[in-house]
Amino acid sequence: MFARLPLYLRLVRMDKPIGSLLLLWPTLNALWIASNGHPSPILLLIFVLGTLLMRSAGCAINDYADRDFDKHVKRTENRPITSGKIAAWEAVALAVALSLIAFLLILPLNTLTKELSVFALFVAGSYPFTKRFFAIPQAYLGIAFGFGIPMAFAAIQDHVPALAWIMLAANVFWSVAYDTEYAMVDRDDDIKIGIRTSALTFGRFDVLAIMLCYAVTLAIYVWIGLALGFGALYWVGWTAAVACAIYHYTLIKNRERMPCFAAFKHNNWLGGVLFAGIAAHYAFMR
Repeated sequence: MFARLPLYLRLVRMDKPIGSLLLLWPTLNALWIASNGHPSPILLLIFVLGTLLMRSAGCAINDYADRDFDKHVKRTENRPITSGKIAAWEAVALAVALSLIAFLLILPLNTLTKELSVFALFVAGSYPFTKRFFAIPQAYLGIAFGFGIPMAFAAIQDHVPALAWIMLAANVFWSVAYDTEYAMVDRDDDIKIGIRTSALTFGRFDVLAIMLCYAVTLAIYVWIGLALGFGALYWVGWTAAVACAIYHYTLIKNRERMPCFAAFKHNNWLGGVLFAGIAAHYAFMR
């Protein structure tokens, strides 16, 4: 069992934390805004651990769903299931176990949060299969990656205000932006195997679509900042996020694989500086 532990860790992408961070930043944004900058340590721990567990479960299900496709993609041909080192049923069992642990974490929370978690689980589990028929599965991913937002508001305020859904919409546009950059890396392979991605759907307008999605995301955060009366420190973080988006354009404009992948990974910084601006506003608010 312990000898196989590295394989299980690879399956749930513990060696690639970028995915967990992309889930974590919008969840932290929601926790800070919903609590006026003072989320309880216990609630913070629950959501951080829950985010890590659900991302790991999602990776296991994704590799199970894509096990027959990954063997045809150079970047994924050596993943544990595709290479035969882990059985498909093991991935499903691990995903179920991680999801149950995540659910146990939220048992102390209110009923609304638990109800929302059921929908979150469905979206996370069904996302990998949307690549068979949905032209922009990255939008569905944005819902899966951002559902910690309404759950955070529900846990703190016992209801989900319009602001939470607006923040979720921002996350959908952000997810389409960064995951299209990711999809650009595998464009040639995806054409061969017939998987649907936003990079293929947008075609020659892929770079334009990505930048428009960044623009919408950042415009929504302008509205959030103005609506909540955020101060200068927030706008410093927002400006840094704009700089990140511009930097990503310089990486993706020529549609080269490795720069596109670098742009995808750099979204950790875009999410991080947005959260830093929000946290700084509440930390130094008078």
